[in-house]
Amino acid sequence: MTESGFLSPGVFVDNDSPTIVAFARTATAGAQGEMDALLQLYQTVRDAIRYDPYVDFSLAASFKASAVVSAGRGFCVGKASVLAACARVLGVPARLGFADVRNHLTSPRLRELMQTDVFCWHAYTELYLAGKWVKATPAFNASLCDRVGLRPLEFNGREDSLFHEFDRAGRRHMEYVLDRGSFADVPFERITADFKVCYPHLMSGRGCEGDFASEVTAGDEAS
Repeated sequence: MTESGFLSPGVFVDNDSPTIVAFARTATAGAQGEMDALLQLYQTVRDAIRYDPYVDFSLAASFKASAVVSAGRGFCVGKASVLAACARVLGVPARLGFADVRNHLTSPRLRELMQTDVFCWHAYTELYLAGKWVKATPAFNASLCDRVGLRPLEFNGREDSLFHEFDRAGRRHMEYVLDRGSFADVPFERITADFKVCYPHLMSGRGCEGDFASEVTAGDEAS
């Protein structure tokens, strides 16, 4: 698929939604050019939409950009969908990238529910800028990062902003395990099928409610 093919609306990256169009226009108001608009957009998606892994992973709405904007919260896939959809509104080709990672930002309760320190299908957004694909990860809002002693991931539009490799103290944090590839839209069936195998407790409908931000404290992000 050529870069222009990553501008069309998808089921989950629904950039034709009035909700997404309005959010993108508001987030980029006053921007001076395309790059400035994208940097404003990245920060807005990162910080204005609260990271919350306590969503129902069996529901399509948890992965759909417009639904995540309406809810004001979402996990990594939903937030990556928002950034991709809004970028397409601005005319910038965008797609979703996925990877399995170890030592993803978590809490003791969520780690117990998952029964593993590996997060499969962790999502980020890829934007086509200046003739190349650049990775941007808007998942973790700045206030949450500050709570657990992580530097918020920044994005300059030129270099990949992918994982929290180290915490503020310089200790090893997130680790790349497996690249799952890039997609024009959320591969919902594949992700949920894998989640049922990897996280049966989370996919059973039990234990998916809570206040994640109140659970995490400095040091909880490490396994």
